[in-house]
Amino acid sequence: MNYRKLGNTDIDVSTICLGTMTWGEQNTQKEAFQQMDYALDQGVNFWDTAELYSVPPKAETYGHTEIIIGNWFKENKKRDKVILASKVAGPMRAYLRGGGNNYGIEKMSQAINDSLKRLQTDYIDLYQLHWPERNTNMFGRLGYEHKENEWNKFEDVLGNLQKFIKEGKIRQIGLSNETPWGVSKCLELSKEKGLPRMMSVQNPYSLLNRTYEIGLAEISIRDEIGLLAYSPLASGYLTGKYRNNQLPKNSRIERDGDFWTRYNKPNTTQAVDAYYEISKKYNLNFAQMSLKFCEIQPFMTTVIIGATTMEQLQTNIESVNIKLTDEVINEINELQKVYPNPCP
Repeated sequence: MNYRKLGNTDIDVSTICLGTMTWGEQNTQKEAFQQMDYALDQGVNFWDTAELYSVPPKAETYGHTEIIIGNWFKENKKRDKVILASKVAGPMRAYLRGGGNNYGIEKMSQAINDSLKRLQTDYIDLYQLHWPERNTNMFGRLGYEHKENEWNKFEDVLGNLQKFIKEGKIRQIGLSNETPWGVSKCLELSKEKGLPRMMSVQNPYSLLNRTYEIGLAEISIRDEIGLLAYSPLASGYLTGKYRNNQLPKNSRIERDGDFWTRYNKPNTTQAVDAYYEISKKYNLNFAQMSLKFCEIQPFMTTVIIGATTMEQLQTNIESVNIKLTDEVINEINELQKVYPNPCP
C-alpha cells in the first residue's frame, strides 16, 4: 500500500480509502465486516463514511452505515488502526435531525454526538462538511445562477469545529463538494483568525470528470489541502460493466437508476468505450487503470473506492500495484481532449 500525509498534518493515510456508502443498503453488515477485515489487512487504514449513509439516502436507512462501522469497532477492538473520516450533512434532507438542518452550533453538536454514538468511538479523525450550505453549484449542476440565501458564515462554522477539536471529538477537518472560492475562503479565515485549518477536499474525480484540475488542483498543491477523490470509477461506468447496454443485476444503476443519473450523459458511452480500448491495448484491467490514473495525480491524497463484492474490493485495492506507462498516460490525456469531462 502507498501512503500520503493528510493535508499538512503528520497523519499517514493510505492512497486507497475504503468507501462505505453501500453498507446497510446494497451490502449487509456481514459483508461490510468482510470488507473492513480485508481492507485493513491490505494496509487500507483510511475509511470514509457520513451520517447520511447508506445511499441512496432515505429516512429509514439514515445512519445505518455508521452503525455497522461502530459494531465492527466494538467487535474487533481495532479503532486505533483506522483513520476514520465522517461527514456532517448540510441542508436538503428534511428527515435529518428534525429538519432545518444547517452548520449552526446546535445542529452540528447534535450531528457529531450522534455520529460518535453510532460509531461507538470517542473521536473522529477527519470531520467533513458534506456539502455547502450556501447556494452554489454542486453534484454536477451546470449553469451558475447567483442566488443569496441564509447560511452560517465560514468563520462561525470553523469556530464550531474548533470547539469539537478542543473537546477531543475530532482531530482534523475537511470540506466536500466545495468550490475554489469556498476552499480559499476557509483557508484565508483560518490563517487570519487562528481557527482550525481544512486539511482535505472530498470532490469527484475520474476519467469522466477531471474538473478538479481547473481551479482546485493548484490550491491543493500550493496550500497542502489534498483531494479525497470520490466516484473514481464513475458509479461503475469505468469498470466497463455497463458497456454494450449491459445492466448487471444488483448493480447501482439496475437498483436505483433514477438516482444514479450523474454519469449517464450524452458522451458517456463513447468516452467509456474509448478508455476501455486503451486498457485493452495495454493489457490493463479497466477499473485498475482508471483508479491508478487518479492515484498518481500530484494533488491527490487518496482515492475512495466503493465495492459491493469482495472481488471488486480486491481488484480495486490491487490498483496501487500497477504502473501506467507514459504511453498510457499520454493516450488518456489525448482522449480527454476528444471527450472533455463528459460527466462533470
